[in-house]
Amino acid sequence: MHPTPPKRLAFIDNLRVMLIMLVVAHHAAQPYGPTGGEWPIFNPERAPVLGPFFAVNAAFFMGLFFFISGYFLPAAYDRKGVKLFLKSRFKRLGIPLLFFALVVFPPVLYKLAAPPVSFLAFFTQVYINQLEIEVAHLWFLMHLLFYALVYALWRKVSLPVSPPPGLDRQVPSQAAMLAYLVGLTAVTFIVRIDYPIDRWVNIFGFLPAEVAHLPQYSSLFVLGIMAYRHHWLERMATSQGFTWLGIGLGAALLRYAYSLNRDRLALPDAIEGGGLSWQSLIWSGWEATICMGLCIGLLILFREKINFQGNRLRILADNVYMVYLIHLLWVIYLQFTIASLSIGPFAKFGLVTLMGIPISFAFSSLLRRLPWVKAIVF
Repeated sequence: MHPTPPKRLAFIDNLRVMLIMLVVAHHAAQPYGPTGGEWPIFNPERAPVLGPFFAVNAAFFMGLFFFISGYFLPAAYDRKGVKLFLKSRFKRLGIPLLFFALVVFPPVLYKLAAPPVSFLAFFTQVYINQLEIEVAHLWFLMHLLFYALVYALWRKVSLPVSPPPGLDRQVPSQAAMLAYLVGLTAVTFIVRIDYPIDRWVNIFGFLPAEVAHLPQYSSLFVLGIMAYRHHWLERMATSQGFTWLGIGLGAALLRYAYSLNRDRLALPDAIEGGGLSWQSLIWSGWEATICMGLCIGLLILFREKINFQGNRLRILADNVYMVYLIHLLWVIYLQFTIASLSIGPFAKFGLVTLMGIPISFAFSSLLRRLPWVKAIVF
C-alpha cells in the first residue's frame, strides 16, 4: 500500500499564488522596460523602473518555483513508485508541453511572423525541416520533466542511506547558508564568463536553458528535496527566516536604488550580466543574496503570517498551474490590443498586469471544468 498523500500546505499554496501573479506581471512588463530578451511587441518608450524589476524578479522567482517543485517530488515518488511516478509526471508536464508546442504555439508564431507563405508551408519548414520547436515559457516544464527523470533514476540505482541520529532534525546553520551563498556566487560567476544572462542554448540538443541561471535553479531544486526529507520548513526558526528576508529585501531595494539613481548621481557601472569582469562578480553575488534572502524569507513569512486558506485562496491556488500554462497568450493579446493607446510605458505595464491576472485566472477556471483537462493536468 502506498503512503497516504500529504496534506496541502496552505502557506506554500499561497506563496505559489503570489509567485504566479509576479510571473504574469514580469511578462506583462517585457515590451515596456529595458530587457535583454526578445519580445513580439515593441514599444519605443521604456520605463526605467522596470529594469530593476526584471533583475530582482529573475534573481529569485523561478528559483523559488524550482525549490517548491523539488520539495514535493520525494513524496510523489514514495507514494507512487517509479512507474506511476514517471507516468504521472509525463501526463501532468509532458502532455501540456506537447500540446502547446505543437498545437497552440504554431498558429500564434505564424500570426506574429506573418510570412508570405501558407501556414502549412510555414509549419513544414520551421517545425519539420528545421526542427525549431518553440516552447516559450514552458521551458520550465521541460526542466521539471528532465529533473524528474534524473531523480527517478537516482532513486532506482541508489541504496537507501539512513542519516546519523539527529541529522534529520537539523536545520542548516547560518554558516552553512553563507557557505551556499558564496558557492552559488562563485559557480554563477564562472558559468557567466561564457554564458551571460539572456543567452539561451539547447542543452543535450533538446533542453532550452538560460545557462546563467542554471546553478541557481538546479541547486534550489536539490535543496527543495533535502528540505522535505529533513523537515527544514517546519523547523526553521522564525528569527532565522526573517533575518534572511531582511537581507533579501535590502539587497533588492539596493538594486532599485542603484539602477534608478546611477545616471543622476554619476555612479560607476558596477553590474554586468556576464564576462570575466569584477562587475559580473558583483552582480553574481548580489543576485545570489537576493535569491537566498527572498527564497528563505518568503517561505518563513508565509508560514508564519499567511498560513491559512479560505475558499477564495484555495480556488486561486488550484488554478496556479493552468495560469502558468495559458497566461502568456492573454498577456501578448492584451499588449497588442493597447499598443496604440497614448499612455506611458509604465501605465501600459500596469494595465496589462491588472487585466492579465484576473483574465488568466478566470479562463483557467473555465478550462479546468473540462473533463479532458482534469484528466491530464490534475
